[in-house]
Amino acid sequence: VQPNNYRTFYDDQRQNWSIMFDSEKAAMDFSKQVCIAKCNSSPVLDSVLYQDLLLGEGQGVEAGDLLEVAYTGWLFQNNGLGQVFDSNVNKDKLLRLKLGSGKVIKGWEEGMMGMKKGGRRYLIIPPTWAYGAQGMTDRVPPDSTLVFEVEVRRVKLVKECAGSDGLSVSSRDSAAPSPVPGSDGFSAE
Repeated sequence: VQPNNYRTFYDDQRQNWSIMFDSEKAAMDFSKQVCIAKCNSSPVLDSVLYQDLLLGEGQGVEAGDLLEVAYTGWLFQNNGLGQVFDSNVNKDKLLRLKLGSGKVIKGWEEGMMGMKKGGRRYLIIPPTWAYGAQGMTDRVPPDSTLVFEVEVRRVKLVKECAGSDGLSVSSRDSAAPSPVPGSDGFSAE
């Protein structure tokens, strides 16, 4: 993913190619199809596949960082997108999470590492990294591969640095104002 709606890739001969798209939407749709093609050409999906749609700005997120995320989740069916099983895109509340805390499926934890504020990423998550053999009642059938489009709207980076009195924690809020104030490390300022 490059600025100005460019995508670059290399073929099986290791020759580099660049494509410029007419719109951001066309570039993102192409990137989504590339990710689906990677999934369909893999004999066994045993790890999270991801494809950046927009890179975002700032520092990449790491375990311990606080995020506010907009997302849509689909079931992966018949070699492509199936029905939406969850989304917060048209809702007032973003998902708030501390990356690495284990509060979301393992595939999200893995697939979101390195994302930046304003970044969008497409994730294809195999069942072992999602809800596994148990599924999720009335929403996700057992052994389902899931597809998510995630966008990091706000980030609060939390870094540990050694101080003279041992470990202290400092943070830097790199986010714009939030539509949803909360008490989980994000301020309403």
